[in-house]
Amino acid sequence: MMDWTTSDCRVFHRLMSRHTLLYTEMVTTGALLHNDPARFLSYNQSEHPIALQLGGSNPADLAQCAKLAEEFGYDEVNLNVGCPSDRVQNNMIGACLMAHPQLVAECLGEMQAATKIPVTVKHRLGIDDLDSFELLQAFVDTVKGSGCKSFTIHARKAILQGLSPKENREIPPLIYDYVYCIKQLHPELEVIINGGVKTLDECDTHLQQVDGVMIGREAYQNPYPLLSQVDARLFNDVHAVPTRYEVAEQFIPHIEQRMADGWSLYGVVKHALGLFHGQRGGKQFRRHLSENGHKREAGVEVFREALKFVDETETV
Repeated sequence: MMDWTTSDCRVFHRLMSRHTLLYTEMVTTGALLHNDPARFLSYNQSEHPIALQLGGSNPADLAQCAKLAEEFGYDEVNLNVGCPSDRVQNNMIGACLMAHPQLVAECLGEMQAATKIPVTVKHRLGIDDLDSFELLQAFVDTVKGSGCKSFTIHARKAILQGLSPKENREIPPLIYDYVYCIKQLHPELEVIINGGVKTLDECDTHLQQVDGVMIGREAYQNPYPLLSQVDARLFNDVHAVPTRYEVAEQFIPHIEQRMADGWSLYGVVKHALGLFHGQRGGKQFRRHLSENGHKREAGVEVFREALKFVDETETV
């Protein structure tokens, strides 16, 4: 979710759900250790609960970054062993680490020794030809030896040569049964499933087999149906739910603050383009922001103008 789940995105999503655990973009250890970490780790306090997702393969560096996560107040730190992009492969980050389970275990062990907050791992079913269930089971067996107790599993393998990151989110087939079997074999672990989930009904189905569900693209592209209902459906917290229009209005003070700090309008509001997905005026809302939000002089009035295309009374 690099360039997607920014702090602005998480502030926006938090307006719709009080309890969903939100993840940062993947941040590399090099970015944190060779720059001002506040540049990458600062966030709005409204974002809690929030997990920092790290990319790296040097145990000592990851330990330092896990400690930084705790110092900055994150609720969890997660090691990404699932990203398939060429950029991270060249630095031994992401999905390529699935070929090195002992190194992953060492990394997670050092991270846990450095912090008191939960340390978790996110990974794929496998990579390239290393895609049998036996190898997945061996990976989990090795990695859990580090003491890590929470595994988020993207129910696809990654093909590191020949497919783009986008294609790796769509072409390798989903095999949910592999994730279910890992939970059955390791009831002591927290197993969270990821990949292709679009509705809360699907979440209910998965939760018959595993402990949690991670949703990426659908929560970004069409956030309201999921996030506005998840607290009541999955967290047993029934409270007044803002309409889509009310969510947009509640986001305006954040837009104004970010622009006062020097951020561009579109850099902030692009995360809200899917708010009115499937609603009357939704396409015009997106088009107005996309066509006018990039302009140098664009201010919050462009967002207010876009809202005129949608129905203020719409509650679906």
